[in-house]
Amino acid sequence: MDILNAFVAFLNFVFVPGLAYGSQLALGALGVTLIFGVLRFSNFAHGDTMAFGTAFVILFTWWFKSMGISAGPLPTALLALPFGIAVTAAFVLGTDRVVYRFYRQKKAAPIILVIASAGVMFVMNGLVRMIIGTEEQNFADGARFLLEPKAFKEWSGLAEPLAIKSTAAVTVVVAAICVAALFWFLQRTRTGKSMRAFSDNEDLALLSGINPDRVVQVTWIIAAALAVIAGTLYGLDKSYRPFIYFTLLLPIFAAAVVGGLGSPLGAIAGGYIIAFSEVIFTNAWKKVAGYLLPADWLGDGLLQALSTDYKSAVSFSILIIVLIFMPTGIFKGK
Repeated sequence: MDILNAFVAFLNFVFVPGLAYGSQLALGALGVTLIFGVLRFSNFAHGDTMAFGTAFVILFTWWFKSMGISAGPLPTALLALPFGIAVTAAFVLGTDRVVYRFYRQKKAAPIILVIASAGVMFVMNGLVRMIIGTEEQNFADGARFLLEPKAFKEWSGLAEPLAIKSTAAVTVVVAAICVAALFWFLQRTRTGKSMRAFSDNEDLALLSGINPDRVVQVTWIIAAALAVIAGTLYGLDKSYRPFIYFTLLLPIFAAAVVGGLGSPLGAIAGGYIIAFSEVIFTNAWKKVAGYLLPADWLGDGLLQALSTDYKSAVSFSILIIVLIFMPTGIFKGK
């Protein structure tokens, strides 16, 4: 019985949070790796694109709720997602036209585009603060739990209740749908094949008659959609603060690099590797160990390798190790 209680505690505090967080990082890393693979630069504005899109999802969510529109047991934000994606896609396409296209036409070095993206990042950060402010926003509604802890305890007879938040379940399901749709698009559609060809060899793709402007536009739209979905899922699962998405930039880039920059499959694998590494190293294991070890063995500590304040240090350390020993990542990216 104690082993089962320990397993349920592990699910509560490690597996379920890691799976949800990994899904959010994977979607964010997919956007980063698509832009890197097709446009050949690291987009430092991706975190603030997530914040920008999620801000509009929140505004549309409030509007829907004011009109009495909801998604029942699901978060109303899911209904607002397409509208947030549309606004964000329009903004990033405008940004590309005003900022990035000039440097592409000049055949500027990738570092110039990276610096330009940093400038765009600060502009977007300021816009988000003007639009929605700097305060924390909780916009989750609908059913709180997919599995009620009390009902699980009564059914199982265990001391440890299994609590699966509906936002965590929604995150995993939506992420799976997005990943499946993206891979189908890249593998099966003409536009997706054009993007892959453009990524592999730009000159040869142009000689084959591929329209580079269309490829660039589609890439920005998909990256914007992935950013808004990832940002919204993160905000629903945790809470929304504009500045938190800037801090997410490090684990997202770490996930993309660990998997292999330019590799969509690598971005997904890297997202879960980074997420579970952060959760495992910063989790207080005393709850799990309390069911498996004698009480006098546990001591007064939390059996925690690192404080949660050092989550970023975990992803940064993994990023450095990968860059030193395997710079192309697990799936041999660029």
